[in-house]
Amino acid sequence: MADPPSTLDPNISYSVSTSRYGSVICYNQTVAILDGDHNGWETAASLKTAFPYFAMQLFFSNFCYRIIYSLTRPLHLPPFAAQILCGLLFSPTLLGRDSRPLKKFSPYRYTMVLETFANLALVYNIFLLGLGMDLRMIKIKQVKPMVIAIVGLVVALLVGSCLYYYPGNGDPDIILAGCLYWSVALSCTNFPDLARILADLKLLRSDMGHTAMSASIITDLCTWVLLVLGNACFTRGTWNDTMPFALVSTIAFVFFCIYVIHPGIAWAFANTVKGGHVGETHVWFTLVGVIFCGLITDACGVHSVTGAFLFGLSIPHDHIIRNMIEEKLHYFLSGILMPLFYVTCGFKLDLDYLLHNTTLKVMAIVISSCFMVKIVSTVICSLFLRMPLRDGFAVGALMNTKGTMALVILNAGRDSKALDVTLYTHMTFAFLVMSIVVQPLLTFTYTPKKKLIDYKHRNVQNLKGEVEFRVLTCVHALINVPGITNLLHVSNPTKESPLDIYAIHLVELTGCTTASLLIMNDETKPKVKFSDRVRAESEQIAETFEGMEVNNDIVSVQTLTVVSPYATMHEDICTLAEDKRASLILLPYHKSLTPDGRLGEGNYAHAEVNQNVLRNAPCSVGILVDRGMTTVRSESPSFQGKTTKKEIVMLFVGGRDDREALAYAWRMVGQEMIKLTVMRFVPDREALVSAGKLPVEYEKEAQVDEEYIYEFNFKTMDDSSVTYTEKVVHDGPETIKAIREMEDNHSFDLYIVGRGDKVETPVTAGLADWNTSPDLGTIGDTLASASFTMHASVLVIQQYSAANRQTSEKHQEDVKGEEKTTNEAKVNSHEDEEEEEEEDDDDDDDDDNGDDDDDDDKQYEMGMRT
Repeated sequence: MADPPSTLDPNISYSVSTSRYGSVICYNQTVAILDGDHNGWETAASLKTAFPYFAMQLFFSNFCYRIIYSLTRPLHLPPFAAQILCGLLFSPTLLGRDSRPLKKFSPYRYTMVLETFANLALVYNIFLLGLGMDLRMIKIKQVKPMVIAIVGLVVALLVGSCLYYYPGNGDPDIILAGCLYWSVALSCTNFPDLARILADLKLLRSDMGHTAMSASIITDLCTWVLLVLGNACFTRGTWNDTMPFALVSTIAFVFFCIYVIHPGIAWAFANTVKGGHVGETHVWFTLVGVIFCGLITDACGVHSVTGAFLFGLSIPHDHIIRNMIEEKLHYFLSGILMPLFYVTCGFKLDLDYLLHNTTLKVMAIVISSCFMVKIVSTVICSLFLRMPLRDGFAVGALMNTKGTMALVILNAGRDSKALDVTLYTHMTFAFLVMSIVVQPLLTFTYTPKKKLIDYKHRNVQNLKGEVEFRVLTCVHALINVPGITNLLHVSNPTKESPLDIYAIHLVELTGCTTASLLIMNDETKPKVKFSDRVRAESEQIAETFEGMEVNNDIVSVQTLTVVSPYATMHEDICTLAEDKRASLILLPYHKSLTPDGRLGEGNYAHAEVNQNVLRNAPCSVGILVDRGMTTVRSESPSFQGKTTKKEIVMLFVGGRDDREALAYAWRMVGQEMIKLTVMRFVPDREALVSAGKLPVEYEKEAQVDEEYIYEFNFKTMDDSSVTYTEKVVHDGPETIKAIREMEDNHSFDLYIVGRGDKVETPVTAGLADWNTSPDLGTIGDTLASASFTMHASVLVIQQYSAANRQTSEKHQEDVKGEEKTTNEAKVNSHEDEEEEEEEDDDDDDDDDNGDDDDDDDKQYEMGMRT
């Protein structure tokens, strides 16, 4: 049939015919060219040119996608659901039903321009998919992921073939090529979206998460092989006579990428990067290489996205060029160009046509079968692999995660006329339902069993005897590393008490976070061959920490990268600390040193992370305010190298946090190049009288302080590297004055103080009102303030308290409107009892020591030691 000339194209008439493969549009291209813009804006003829229409399409597609994405994100739906809904909006079922908005938005003559840019966006998007996939994460020795992936793939292909030929599913005149595309699309799993779901649910580090990710990568690679075979074997829905040439040339290109492109790019980057700066030229040549490889595979008879994917895999991993490309491409693609691809997919959808040719019963059978096939196959595999059924169910549900790759396969079959409108729309709608169900299903049905880890050494003060010192260190950027490592250098590891370091690189989970970064585990990855100047930041951080254990038997280091939103990052930190049975968590202060020697404005999201960790930590926590700690090397066998004299001072005010700070400072004693000064501030009689009757808790803590100070002085009285001093003060300002006088007389390198949260003492009276950093406490905040012009670093320590953690958990549950269960209350109560028993045991030990050494006590006096 022929449509009359439109008002926008008065000289062009369209001939539109419909079939099971969609609409076929015919128009006179010569007339369209002659009817071009010759008079500029005077006749408004420029509205008929391609660019204004493309700009309008770009604007409306992005606007609609962002609106839909904003509405679906609070429902915890993956981006793939918003992508399909965006395409569905422009389909003939909705906006496309009326020809008037379609003609204004996308006239037929400009559809090719839209599809050209959409395919270009798709090529670069698949390139990023290959760029973010690290094949080193596949471990052939792992039986579970391999079995689950292969069994799930084979079963999905068989069930997909049965559903394709199921009576009533579309037109009875269907072809073999469509069966291949239909089955492959059903069997594929989108690895990036799966990794993001696991990250949102805090399951990345679980055994189930590792199994699901490994199985997903294997499934993705098998899917690519099947897609290449389908493109090579069929053309226009029929058998391809040039199939041998397509297969041989594609295999040759794969080897070309492995043995020519990959080493060539590595050599070029290694020899052209100067001064650690990767220029824009490197990025642009890489982007041109994507198009070049896409053209090669297109000429070989397979889809151009195959070349882009292989080129992405060929880019050397752990090189800084990868981050630069992702930064330049991701937001531009996902936020601007990729919505065009979703719109073109929507043009091919037609729910009315599907409902006209398929009954609701058949649709329900097909969609439910598509969703259950991988769940059932994975659950059966879990029985033979001795996996928990709940883990098998969760992995099976995750293997249903679909993404852009599924749309690529369906569009390849649609463009080659292997899939008609009915089958294309049916499978796309099934993918939409599957994607909507996966994450909410796991959220409500799969709650990982939290192991109740009961370990005694949750703080430094309880580390007595031959016990290893486990420290969980966290850094946000490379600038945080020197201060943390230098602090660990002076922690005095010994054969009796070795140092176990768990170094965590904290990365914010954003829209451009790649899947390879989400699951990065540095301790299991091979060493890279690039220099530090071009290596990715995570690799540089990992190697800096790992350098501490080189030729050192009493220091062990494990490095990990944690990717999480700032709002929930503390959960990962606390979980890792409990899993590793850490005694101390070291965090960097949210403000870093500026070139002029002062602390900058800082990142307040990092400050929020620190405060959340302080409230929920399962062990003691230390926050380091790094003012440029110089490298420290001790003469002990733990660290070999140059020695530097270090002056460390511990300021003791009173309370459990100060006792923990003293315990950590005490641990540093014994190294020849470390000199420790302990200054205790004692309130004068007038301050005690003005304070009135002190709380019972304060008097109890003061008694414990006296006993611990006594023990410290008694055991270090013969150590010339330790100096103990008491200073009588009246209030907080006098305490700060004493600290300033001490700094004027001595140049200290490190101050160690207790956080002293909620500790009321006359020594700090009048300072709480000026506290701007709650995570540092009263004294720590004063030392870190700009008005305190010292150049020493500050370490603020908070001792683990089961009671405080219980209060924090109760507060969080009250905010959520939930009640604490009886079991949790018993666990926390049990922890309190254990802590009290530990303190009682310590007191008994002190009393025993005092009874045994009465003669020595006569020679000792509390106060100034000379």
